[in-house]
Amino acid sequence: MGVIIILPQKDHLMKPANSILSSYGVTVFETMSRLAMEHGAINLGQGFPDSNGPKDLRDVAAKAIIDGPNQYPPMMGIPELRQAVAVHNKRFYDLDIDWMSEVMVTSGATEAINDCLMALIEPGDEVVLIEPLYDCYLPLVRRAGGVPKLVRIEPPEWRLDESQLTDAFSDKTKLILLNSPHNPSAKVFGDVELSLIADLVIKHDAYAVCDEVYEHILFDGIKHRPLMTLPNMRDRCVRIGSAGKTFSMTAWKVGYITAPPELLSVIAKAHQFVTFTTPVNFQQATAYGLNQDDGYFSGLAKDLETKRNLLGGALKAAGFDVMKAAGTYFLSIDIRSIGYTGSDVNFCEDITKNAGVSAIPLSAFYGPGSGVVDHFVRFCFCKQDDVLLSAAEKLNHWLMNNFKRTSQPA
Repeated sequence: MGVIIILPQKDHLMKPANSILSSYGVTVFETMSRLAMEHGAINLGQGFPDSNGPKDLRDVAAKAIIDGPNQYPPMMGIPELRQAVAVHNKRFYDLDIDWMSEVMVTSGATEAINDCLMALIEPGDEVVLIEPLYDCYLPLVRRAGGVPKLVRIEPPEWRLDESQLTDAFSDKTKLILLNSPHNPSAKVFGDVELSLIADLVIKHDAYAVCDEVYEHILFDGIKHRPLMTLPNMRDRCVRIGSAGKTFSMTAWKVGYITAPPELLSVIAKAHQFVTFTTPVNFQQATAYGLNQDDGYFSGLAKDLETKRNLLGGALKAAGFDVMKAAGTYFLSIDIRSIGYTGSDVNFCEDITKNAGVSAIPLSAFYGPGSGVVDHFVRFCFCKQDDVLLSAAEKLNHWLMNNFKRTSQPA
């Protein structure tokens, strides 16, 4: 006698998944990367370098795997890396940090952000966010029970409006999530803006979670100033850094948090239930990297500034209005400047399929609502020079064929 298998009824309604996370689709980065692969396009959308990163760091990581240990490291991170983060804070920002009570290692900066939000937000707490914003911010805030209060900066000036920011704060504000240098706008918040933010945080007895992963990628002589260095902000700020951005190895997923002991102790409780720890070899190599001389860090910024100028100049020569990029490895263009009348999503799909170059629509970085900016797109320039030049040439050829342009890339 055969086995009888009873299949569920087709009309059977299963219990739904989490309503917040299930409401989000595949990230725009994954969507555009898939489209780029499908059409063999140069991918200037997703933000990762196309090199393998510094060889000396890779050698340290490889040796650490062979030599061991290859078992669980301390939950807070290995002492060598936590000490290196503390020294790094003092060296670049004159912050006196106790590595034992104020530094923790995470599996990437996104995990660090998630840990902070899980640990600090109670359901119903309000969280101030500046849009356009990195795509994980909104879902993580909402999943933690936070109520987003969005403040908008818009191209081309990317100005932070004082009255709008002030109105976003209230007695219900638990924290502001600040990203500077800012992705996707490439804006670096200045002293006046930072002081305004600090004053509001103090006035409303709130905290600031500072995503500073591009801290060493600034241009034109601009220097990064952590919000934590402002008066009376030392005990209200959480500072997040990233080996992936600082050492151009995004696959390593090594992040680090600097925070006062009272905040870090609760953030660590979230971390222990998320990843618990991070591979030892990557931690050891990151510690080595943070201890390098100033030449490495200034060289990183100089190299990327050259690439910004290369791609930006070529896009300008082709006829695009190019937005100022003060930091990060992104720059944005106004697609209306060449007469394109469709949306930024249409434009990105169009150039991926027909020009062989992929970008990211800036509208993807805004929350739902009316008046979303939809005629700017973001390019990533942390690529090999020949790749950038080839992309610019492809875009220029597409423009000449479709918009009767005669300019050539610089």
